Amino acid sequence: QVQLVESGGGLVQPGGSLRVSCTASGTIFAMNAMNWYRQAPGKQRELVARITTGGSTNYADSVKGRFTISRDNAKNTVYLQMNSLKPEDTAVYLCNFVRNRAYWGQGTQVTVSS
Repeated sequence: QVQLVESGGGLVQPGGSLRVSCTASGTIFAMNAMNWYRQAPGKQRELVARITTGGSTNYADSVKGRFTISRDNAKNTVYLQMNSLKPEDTAVYLCNFVRNRAYWGQGTQVTVSS
């Protein structure tokens, strides 16, 4: 049974930093490209960052230069380091991969507010 579990969300002030994590089980993690999405209230789910099996990365324009996605295959974990956070980054952050079907975690709330 595939399971994705996110952690590390919380409340942070504008300009602050936060790192969220997603740990996978029930899958050969190293074989999956991994994605971070976010969903804010009343908005569509947005792809934030992606990392391939080879470590290549892509980012949404809104987070380029501020967010960094990375992976540790030995720990079956993908990370999203978020710096210079803005109020508009407030959302539930979810990790995802696709292998025959899409798999999602439950999400972790990130709130950027003073």
